[in-house]
Amino acid sequence: MRNFLPALRGRPTVVVPTALLAVCAAVLPLSPAAAESGPLPAGPSPQAEQRSSAGGGTVSSLPLTASHRLTGSGSLPSAAAHTLAPRRTGRFELLGVTWDGPASALDGAAVRVRTRDAATGAWRGWQRLDVDGDEGPDTPGTAGGARRAGTAPLWTGPSDGVAVEVTAGPAGPPSGLRVELVDPGRGAESSAARSTPAEPPGEPAAGGRRAAGNQAPRPGIVTRAGWGADESIREPGFVYTGQVRAVFIHHTATATAYECSDAPRVIRSIYLYHVQSNGWRDIGYNFLVDRCGTVYEGRAGGTDLPVHGAHTLGFNTDTAGVAAIGTYVSDAPPSELLTGLSRITAWKLGLTGRDAAGQVKLVSGSSSSLYPAGTTVTFDAVSGHRDGVSTECPGAALYAKLPDIRSTAAGLQGRVAAPR
Repeated sequence: MRNFLPALRGRPTVVVPTALLAVCAAVLPLSPAAAESGPLPAGPSPQAEQRSSAGGGTVSSLPLTASHRLTGSGSLPSAAAHTLAPRRTGRFELLGVTWDGPASALDGAAVRVRTRDAATGAWRGWQRLDVDGDEGPDTPGTAGGARRAGTAPLWTGPSDGVAVEVTAGPAGPPSGLRVELVDPGRGAESSAARSTPAEPPGEPAAGGRRAAGNQAPRPGIVTRAGWGADESIREPGFVYTGQVRAVFIHHTATATAYECSDAPRVIRSIYLYHVQSNGWRDIGYNFLVDRCGTVYEGRAGGTDLPVHGAHTLGFNTDTAGVAAIGTYVSDAPPSELLTGLSRITAWKLGLTGRDAAGQVKLVSGSSSSLYPAGTTVTFDAVSGHRDGVSTECPGAALYAKLPDIRSTAAGLQGRVAAPR
């Protein structure tokens, strides 16, 4: 993901059919001042679709209306656009724009959003969403329903109003464009353990799986119950890949100056967006790490097992995806975050005896990656998302720290990182 965001401080379903409303007359694009002037309609709109989850989480969908932008002279329509006029909504903390068809349908398009601060009532400035189809499953469809393409989600913080403008690319606008507003709620309650304690150096804890030699101790991990995952909304059962031979590092393109106690809210929001908006079987990442270095379990199926994720298009097989919570384009990743990334990477790769400072060969599973499907590619065992896909993720500042993460992880495995 690569939304450059400045720091901000279930099942029951009610469905009302949605339809795009064609507008014959050309309309002016939303201006920065539009959200501050005139009365705003209250939400949700009559066309809204709302999906709920245990713990009070909700995803509300609002269709975008077909319109046209005007040229500077105001005389001729230019690029086709879909918009949502500034309006009040229910509370949300994360949003994204989704559509029918392939992720490539918005290639060359521009998507921008504006949100209203729920605490102050002030409208924030316009922000662009990342439209690259660089995350997600490699194969179409899910057992539980239709999959939808979407932008990377944008963490907004507590909000209660939104405006959207999508300017189509060369292929024109895809059908079914809508904005998804996510409220993480308080989280589902569970009697399951909220965390897995860290292993001391030496022998593994009871039931742990460990390869012979060069195995780093398992870090403490906050379980899905610990961050409040509603297990009823994901696909039942689990899908596994071959042995994990590489780890891809990501960032979540959310606020960097958050309280670490808020990290579970961010994770629940991403989970709801991936499952209820994108139609994925579960959250895409295998693990997430917050700025304090706390490690969180991502996709369900067993932290010590090779759970098939949806994090690096074309290279989800025989790999794991680990996401740093925050945006690390120019913001320096905290040392605690780097330590957490090194610990989970060292442990996960060490389960099968993989050298965190080594290299591996992977076969591309999608021509939408940097490499045509079927191409054999050599990667560092600890690589960045951008190494496999055309994206700036995990951000320039975090990407520059990958050599340090490899070296530290190799040290935790009892290896000496080879100089490059």
